[in-house]
Amino acid sequence: MKGWQKDKVRETSEAIVGTITGSMVDPRTLLLGRYDSGGRLQYVGRTTTLAQAAGAAVAGLLAPGRHGHPWAGWSFSAAWGSQEKLNVTLVEPELVVEVGVDVARDASGR
Repeated sequence: MKGWQKDKVRETSEAIVGTITGSMVDPRTLLLGRYDSGGRLQYVGRTTTLAQAAGAAVAGLLAPGRHGHPWAGWSFSAAWGSQEKLNVTLVEPELVVEVGVDVARDASGR
């Protein structure tokens, strides 16, 4: 009998939490960054909505953003191509999280 084998591959990556949606006690999504070669924290993406238990676990590890936060004054769109802006709360970029990742591309391949 011929058959096939299916292997699920879970890709993960580490990133730094720079801001959140929701509140400090009940974060809903995490907006993530990585430092570039010049030492600047660059936005790389955000999580899907956190499960209640995950949000509670993360909440205890977050600290409010201080003066001079690298993303102060930035705005983040609510969805791909949307003009609507997210209401975010800056947090100190100290927490590193491991996230499952996927890549989305628009019709032009960006």
